[in-house]
Amino acid sequence: MADFYEFFAGGGMARRGLGRGWTCRFANDFDHKKGGTYRENYGKGELKVGDVRQVTLEDLPGVPDLVWASFPCQDLSLAGGGAGLKGERSGTFYPFWDVMTALIEDGRAPTIIALENVCGTLTSHGGKDFEAICQTYEKAGYRAGALVINADLFVPQSRPRLFVIGVRDDIAIDPNLLASGPVAPFHTRSLQRAVEQLPEALRRKFLWWNLPKPKRRAKAFADIIEEHPDSVEWHTEAETKQLLAMMSTVNAEKVEAAKKAGRRMVGGVYKRTRVNHNGAKVQRAEVRFDDVSGCLRTPAGGSSRQVIVVIDGELVRSRLISARETARLMGLDDGYKLPRNYNEAYHLTGDGVAVPVVRHLAKHIFETIINQAAPLRDVA
Repeated sequence: MADFYEFFAGGGMARRGLGRGWTCRFANDFDHKKGGTYRENYGKGELKVGDVRQVTLEDLPGVPDLVWASFPCQDLSLAGGGAGLKGERSGTFYPFWDVMTALIEDGRAPTIIALENVCGTLTSHGGKDFEAICQTYEKAGYRAGALVINADLFVPQSRPRLFVIGVRDDIAIDPNLLASGPVAPFHTRSLQRAVEQLPEALRRKFLWWNLPKPKRRAKAFADIIEEHPDSVEWHTEAETKQLLAMMSTVNAEKVEAAKKAGRRMVGGVYKRTRVNHNGAKVQRAEVRFDDVSGCLRTPAGGSSRQVIVVIDGELVRSRLISARETARLMGLDDGYKLPRNYNEAYHLTGDGVAVPVVRHLAKHIFETIINQAAPLRDVA
């Protein structure tokens, strides 16, 4: 159906989301461990492991219909240092775009260039980083628009992410793919504010993608939990009691309510430092029982790994979330091969893009544009 390149590819989750109708002609990631998992799942042919600055035109075969880039988010994240697009990690956006510029100058401009990153991109440096991204598209000859999509529409994980989608200026866009203004839930107030702050020329060219909302999600958090995980062990009774003792009154009351729910309840727990009534800093365990997991994060430290509490009536058990469960929260099927090391698997999934989100974008935007552009491409 269509050809694509995948930059900052990680474990190939965008590739999984695009599906079998798409052919990957080239993939790149800096991380050798992630590269190993990519090759475990897709073979050795398309992936070049190394700095994006080392990618040359000779590496890139054919003319891609789509280029997907999930460039590093650390400097744009609310939890990051705030360096933005000038940061060491997120600053790789510009070397990536150098590759796009070379491709365009070579007469092989992609039909679509899609970026994925954290929502902090919208407010980084007072909105200037988002403006810079939009300006980069415009200078390259692309019309661009953005959406904020929370993966919880598809999987039981709260994971809002920003998607910027640019289409080459000479490609016609079906009017049904565009709205006259913001569309809920994909054009959030933060996105609207970021667009309002753009210079008038960019604001006029901004595309409001008309993406349909998916059907109601079928699976809850409890549906993806393993009874006998092979990557983690259930806590001892004493360890579970210690975890419960770290909860504030409000969170302890959530546990008691879950015992009376009449069904198995699964809560995600994160450990956070809070100030108690005496003004002292204490570590608290905070739990949510809303049938979704908190956002998976890359495990830089123990507290960033999500703990789960499983409640069946009066029986309360706890443990770290398993590697396979993190993969399921990203929409990866159980046939996807994960790293054997738990931290590597968690890092891979926590740093990825939710598979069904990519599929939704492909079905409702990418494939329509590319199919309509195909006759023009064939004539050329």
